[in-house]
Amino acid sequence: MKTRREFLQTTAAAAAAAAIDRTATASAPASSLAKSRPNIILILADDMGYSDIGPFGSEIDTPNLDRLASNGMVMNQFYNSPRCCPSRAALLTGLYSHQAGMGMMTSDYGRYPFPAYAGNLSKQTITIPEALKTVGYKTAMTGKWHLTQEKDKTDKSNWPCQRGFDKFWGMTAGASVYFNPGALIEQNTPLPEPDKKTFYYTDAIADHAVNYIDELAKGKDPFFLYCAFNAPHWPIQAPEHTIEKYAKRYAEGWDRLREERHKRQIEKGIVDARWELTPRDPRVPAWEKASFKDWEMRRYAVYAAIVDHIDQGIGRILKKLEERSALDNTLIVFMADNGGNAEEMGQMAPLKGRPNVYQGNDPKVMPGSWKTYQSIGIPWGNCCNTPFRLYKHYAHEGGISSPFVAHWPKGIKPQAKPNPNIAHETDLMPTFLELAGATYPKSVAAGPIPEMVGQSLTPVFEHKLRSRGPIFWEHEGNKAVRFDRWKLVSRFPDGWELYNMEEDRTEMHDVAHQNEPRVKRMIAMWDDWAAKVGVQPWPMPQTPPRERTGEMRTPEYLKVDEPKH
Repeated sequence: MKTRREFLQTTAAAAAAAAIDRTATASAPASSLAKSRPNIILILADDMGYSDIGPFGSEIDTPNLDRLASNGMVMNQFYNSPRCCPSRAALLTGLYSHQAGMGMMTSDYGRYPFPAYAGNLSKQTITIPEALKTVGYKTAMTGKWHLTQEKDKTDKSNWPCQRGFDKFWGMTAGASVYFNPGALIEQNTPLPEPDKKTFYYTDAIADHAVNYIDELAKGKDPFFLYCAFNAPHWPIQAPEHTIEKYAKRYAEGWDRLREERHKRQIEKGIVDARWELTPRDPRVPAWEKASFKDWEMRRYAVYAAIVDHIDQGIGRILKKLEERSALDNTLIVFMADNGGNAEEMGQMAPLKGRPNVYQGNDPKVMPGSWKTYQSIGIPWGNCCNTPFRLYKHYAHEGGISSPFVAHWPKGIKPQAKPNPNIAHETDLMPTFLELAGATYPKSVAAGPIPEMVGQSLTPVFEHKLRSRGPIFWEHEGNKAVRFDRWKLVSRFPDGWELYNMEEDRTEMHDVAHQNEPRVKRMIAMWDDWAAKVGVQPWPMPQTPPRERTGEMRTPEYLKVDEPKH
């Protein structure tokens, strides 16, 4: 029997569904997979680089993702957005992040007086779970939400249970410690801080997903489960026994690791041998000249352990699906929210609100335990995005390229080679709606909503090539447009660059000067899109001084290794 709270939530969700104007058309011609109504599990990693899992060239132990890839398919030209809030908004609404009110971050709520930068998921959108509920899907979410403003804790109108999920366990905030997070929520109720001796957040997200599957798989109605890991986002913390597994693995350093990953990527067909491996970030010394090798090895060993735990959790999800005889007609999609992260932690200091935890990338302090709050920084972030340029925040390939794995025994025949189609996270909404037999509405209770921008992946699942329209990006002045084999891109405050993605996806050879008419056409395309979705010139008047320059700073521990003149 439902509790009063659950009854009220169900009633509210039903009312919201009833308010949707279903006068809509399918986003693409129905494929042979339409009306299959599979269960759908969307698994999202947080700040994971392109090369961080086995199917995309990693040395990290990911047997369960290897299994999904070998029995399903991978896409090597699947794009996300440059940062977590914008990416999650686009993913769940099928719109560009600016159309969903998430051109920036939730923590910037109130700074920018523009709808595209509200920092709160727009009410004039429909989410995947809201749409799927209209055709009888049961819905649940575990993990990181990060789509609601953070200043007013009493406003829960954009929390998961108010945006389509029947069940929720996780956090609405953007980052947390792993062993004893203090911002956990179940449904709409904050939970007490767990015991750091027995709790690990990544494992708990997977365990609650498993429990939800046990419940959702009962009965005849299909379900949608969104499993949004916080991992491997900083702080890098992991159980010691898993860290030990990788303790010596990175003794040869980042240069060798990037070469090894690149070689495996070529062998797997993930990258083309014609594409050069990008140079090491110029702020990073050659491994032989690095001053803090033990600390550096430890940093990436902890990171590898975090990724290992993601895969372990996926393994438990697969086991439960098999126990429930639900694996064959469950579409599982795995991806990351943005490119690998090179953010630094700065000088060591007590973490706000946690005086026993010290935040900062200090080579004198080994990371991994609950007492430390560090990141992998620039040197290892460079490895995560092998073979591409730049990182999270940017619209170059390192910031917007996601490892993508899809598995569905009833609907996807194993594909031995990476699928070459170009796709974007906004494509998941129309894909899921088509498979569920749902339609995208013209309006919701709050008013008219934008037309969906994504295109269904069902032809891709059927091994067909499809024509994908242009894809656009903007975040903090970093911008790009990808159309067919061409990509126009700019890192703020630099000018536009043009690359032929078929010949040079690692963006090593700018051909803008040889193709000025094409550049002008693509700039016009981007300008038209930016005006349509509400992009503002960067920096905006309200932008703080530190964020106005686009400067790529060098942390103190790397300055030690700078050449002395």
